Parts: sequence; structure tokens; C-alpha cells
Amino acid sequence: MNYPNTLLATFLVRDNRFIARCLVDGQEVIVHVKNTGRGKELLHKGALVTLQYWDNPKRKTNYDLISVKKEDQWINIDSQVPNRLGYEGLLDGTIQLPNIKGKIALLRREVVYGMSKFDLYFETDEQEKGFIEIKGMTLENKQIGAFPDAPTIRGLKHVNELIHAKEAGYYAAVLFMIQFEVVQIATIHRQMQPDLADKIAEAQSKGVEVFAYNCQVNQGMIAVKEPIPFDLNVEFDDPNL
Repeated sequence: MNYPNTLLATFLVRDNRFIARCLVDGQEVIVHVKNTGRGKELLHKGALVTLQYWDNPKRKTNYDLISVKKEDQWINIDSQVPNRLGYEGLLDGTIQLPNIKGKIALLRREVVYGMSKFDLYFETDEQEKGFIEIKGMTLENKQIGAFPDAPTIRGLKHVNELIHAKEAGYYAAVLFMIQFEVVQIATIHRQMQPDLADKIAEAQSKGVEVFAYNCQVNQGMIAVKEPIPFDLNVEFDDPNL
């Protein structure tokens, strides 16, 4: 996936969850941050970032902040892109569902089940039906990727509903889309949200699949690369805490 109309900028300050200020060709501009997570280890003064320019008078800002350079790699922080990558990756075979029966014959986005709306619903040519919830992962330290970077009540609810779906006979899975490339393993940030780690453990014990894929990222592009091991027992050292 390529982003049109991108340019490099220098990050200055984040005013709130949605708005930040950056320096473009020596001038300060207001930008929309496409991720409401904390991102403290990424969005610091002086960081090199990628902006996407929009010539649209109806927008409050002309720029979206889509990626950040951290040491030697780019990290995409666009919270909307994981769902698109997951959907397209399942369609073209780049992403493979673990332990699935048959091949995907139908794939739909944003389907309601119980009290939740899951990112994806599928049916296979062997009559298996299932739900997939996709979570973007942007937090990294020592080549370990972790989710979440802030507590997520919504994420906890989704995992609980996936357990119910599995118990009702559906295939159920959580796909972590790692929005950077250099990573050895993915895990849950237990220190940030212990109840989510416990719920993921319960989900796995009941047959919910939990898996991860990393991505190739540069300043104006992101593409699914390969599966990355997920291990709930890996300890994550949060650079922000």
C-alpha cells in the first residue's frame, strides 16, 4: 500500500490525542495524528516523520501524520491501515489463517456478532465460518512487539466476544498487524493491561487463534511481510514506564 502526496517533516509537539505540530521546510504546520495511542517513545521533539498532504478545504488540517522514524526503521502509526492490510492479505493469500478448514470463499468487513462488531467475517469452501479481530501493533522495544500501548476496554470486549463465538462453533481469531518490520516476537503488554493478557490466555485455552504478521514500512509505503511468533509469556520492557 502506497500513500500518495507524502513529505518528510520534523515532529515538534503533540497538543492532544488528535493534533500535533510539525516543521515543514522551516514552517510550523498543524497535523492530524492518525493514532490515538500514547506513542511516547515515538512522538518526541525532533523525530523524523512522514506526513500525507491533503488539498481539501473541508478538512481541519492539510496533513495526516502516518509514520515515524525510530532509530533505523520506520514505524507506521496509521490506525486505519491494519484492517485494510488484513482484509487484502487474506484475499490475496499473503496472510494465512492458522488451522483453518478449507479456503476462504467469502470475506466480509465489519460484521456484528453478539454485542460486538468484528473486523472480518469469513466462510470457507468447507463450510467453516468465523470471525477475525485485527489489532495494530506499534509499540516495540528490543525487537519485541507489544499490544496495547494504552489500556483498551474495546479490545478486552472483543476478545471476550471471540470466546463466545468460538464456544458457539465459529472459528475465532485475533490478528496482530505489526506496523514495522524489525521484530522477533509479539506479545501482550501485561504491565499495561493485565486483564487483557489474562483474557487472551483464556481465549487461547478455549481455541481462539492468536497470531501476528509484520510489515515492510518506509516513509510512504506499508506492506504485509511474514508471520511472526506470538508468545504471551514473553516479558516486555516498556520504554515509556
